[in-house]
Amino acid sequence: MLDYSHLENLPAPRILEWAQREFGAAFAIATSFQKEGMALIDMAARLKAPVRVLTLDTGRLPEETLDMIETVRERYGIGVEVVRPEANEVQAMVARQGIDLFYESVESRRLCCEVRKVRPLERKLREFQAWAAGLRREQSPERAAVPVGELVDGRLKLNPLAAWTAADVERYTHQNAVPVHPLYARGYASIGCEPCTRAICAGESERAGRWWWEVGAHKECGIHIADGAVRRA
Repeated sequence: MLDYSHLENLPAPRILEWAQREFGAAFAIATSFQKEGMALIDMAARLKAPVRVLTLDTGRLPEETLDMIETVRERYGIGVEVVRPEANEVQAMVARQGIDLFYESVESRRLCCEVRKVRPLERKLREFQAWAAGLRREQSPERAAVPVGELVDGRLKLNPLAAWTAADVERYTHQNAVPVHPLYARGYASIGCEPCTRAICAGESERAGRWWWEVGAHKECGIHIADGAVRRA
């Protein structure tokens, strides 16, 4: 078993530098252009080495998220690799349960996430040996124990910002003039598909705006967390 505990106390830019040096083009940053993902892109771009950036276009994203693809290209000269679900899988799901099936039950919502997000990303990740995401332990109870680095499905999953607080993210964003997704200005704290995300109210948790109609369910899509644990399946 490979041990990645040496990454735990490294600063986030050093973790990205190590990954780029170790894996080259077999390493990527996956992002939905939230502040955490944009901070990772900014850090990687400052290393002056090529970096691959992935994003999922589920077919239900807000226009503001799609616009961020061009923002990243203009600011950092990075061509974002857009990953989409298989059209036949989406069509079959919609034919059976309707386009807004996620409102029916937690199981239907998880199926929609599985078809539109989890499976496409898993297929794309076959190209890589390592990838990074913007998870933070502070974001939710389900993420409280997320490691900086671990082996998942035979590839290294990195969470360079695992120990960061929301204040850390805001500080980095402000100090480095990192582009910010427009929906933050409208009260969003976590941004996903348009029908499944809303702005949060004062005092609500960061993840409260995701699948807000669900009561007692984990606010996760299945990419990072499954059944309350870091995804390993």
